[in-house]
Amino acid sequence: MKVALAQINPTIGAFDQNLLKILNNIDQAIQQKCDLIVFSEMVLTGYPPKDVLEKQEFIASQPISQLINTVHGIGVVCGWVEQSENHLYNTAALFKDGQILHKAYKRLLPVYDVFDEQRYFKAGDFCDIFEFNGHKIGLTICEDIWNDPDFFASTSYARDPVKEMIDKGADCMINISASPFHLGKRSLKKRMLQTLSQKYKLPFIYVNQVGGNDSIIFDGTSMVFDSTGTMVAQGRDFEEDFVVYDTVSNQGICHKISDSDEASVFKALVLGTRDYVHKCGFKKAVIGLSGGIDSAVTTAIAVEALGKENVQTIYMPSAYTSKDNDEDTQKLAENLGIPRKIIPIDTLFDPFLNALPDDFCRDSHGLAEQNLQARIRGTILMAFSNKYGALVLTTGNKSELAVGYCTLYGDMNGALALISDLPKTLVYALSRYINQDQERIPGRIIEKAPSAELKPDQKDQDDLPDYADLDIILKAYIEDHQPIDRIVDMGFSRSLVTDVIQRIYHNEYKRQQAPIGLKVTSKAFGYGRRYPIAHKASWAYSK
Repeated sequence: MKVALAQINPTIGAFDQNLLKILNNIDQAIQQKCDLIVFSEMVLTGYPPKDVLEKQEFIASQPISQLINTVHGIGVVCGWVEQSENHLYNTAALFKDGQILHKAYKRLLPVYDVFDEQRYFKAGDFCDIFEFNGHKIGLTICEDIWNDPDFFASTSYARDPVKEMIDKGADCMINISASPFHLGKRSLKKRMLQTLSQKYKLPFIYVNQVGGNDSIIFDGTSMVFDSTGTMVAQGRDFEEDFVVYDTVSNQGICHKISDSDEASVFKALVLGTRDYVHKCGFKKAVIGLSGGIDSAVTTAIAVEALGKENVQTIYMPSAYTSKDNDEDTQKLAENLGIPRKIIPIDTLFDPFLNALPDDFCRDSHGLAEQNLQARIRGTILMAFSNKYGALVLTTGNKSELAVGYCTLYGDMNGALALISDLPKTLVYALSRYINQDQERIPGRIIEKAPSAELKPDQKDQDDLPDYADLDIILKAYIEDHQPIDRIVDMGFSRSLVTDVIQRIYHNEYKRQQAPIGLKVTSKAFGYGRRYPIAHKASWAYSK
């Protein structure tokens, strides 16, 4: 049996567009004489549609009947949302020549991190198998394969759909997924699929969604593992792909994927930025250049994602801006082939101060005066956004966002915070990756000490711990959920760890007013991390 793995990038609710992509891939599979083509989870609707699922007209608009009645001569495994007896089901079905031959409802509904499926769907009850072209196939949907007790130290569900289907005689497993990317997850998935195929001595066909939907990025990387646990087919990462696997010859194509974390993150952010801008109906972006590493990396990603003709940068110097930053932003713009508009802010800063009470003073260099400069810059960027229909891309990183080293309505202004899930140390690593073939980001930007330049001789490390230490503490606490004592045992003083954790909780109100960011770590600020703003956080750091 020749099986096509169709890895496409759907847009939520763009039914006509999604249907056209599906049909084009089916035509390609027919031309290559495939017996079966497999698409990803909820490919007709795009994933995740969230509360749009509460709209009856959304459910009714899915062109599933049109798709089933249009396709002939090949079997199709496709995902969509089915309504039955006032319940919604995350559904996969095999159909051919106008007839549904088998249907499966997702049995395991995740409710952790960015997932909230029990809010919308009813779990399927049955784990039946079906025969197709001489194979007894088990059809699973994403989370259904993430509960093997021999692979995971602890399991989250009372049942194991894979084992149930194996016990019924399945000799081939198909899994359709919309599995979001984060660092480390791809290797975990490969080990899991390899373990399952070796354990049950049968092939596993895994097809994953690709593309960005809001803050979530799907990497694709669809795979086939044969009955020995050998990977025999693989789709590309972070782009649409079409791969064929033959169960008789046990042959398929393995396309290359990113070979480093930096390469994966760069591709993820490029894809996430492009899809967010385009799926929201825009083409252009505007970015405030400072001369620092964050705005430089953001700009390089935006140029790769949108094209240099669609990126406008604004350089807004003040009395505290160094000459180096003027030269470095000019060089960055030249390297990337983009325009740099210069708008000094001192002529705006002084009238603001004059309009305020006497205790607002430039020479005080207080926090209010510093933030006023950032808010002037934010206002300028939003003016360009409104005038020219360009989305503002904010430039703050995860380290700053975690501890509140950012200004509401200032440098936090914008539509997309594309590096907001990158710790500062990863921002530096990414800048070196961007420069691996040629200098795009001027070397001095990478080497200089980071500074907000909102007062004389200001450096980030005057107000923050060293980024190398800060990022370790943040990862341990936010992503790995380590308690204070264990972080202290990693070699940090208790006072430092306590200070960092206090800042995390005290700045929750800022983060919940921030633009959405692109998720690349296992725990990002935003949709997958839901903390109250008004609460007493002393329990977190009083021990």
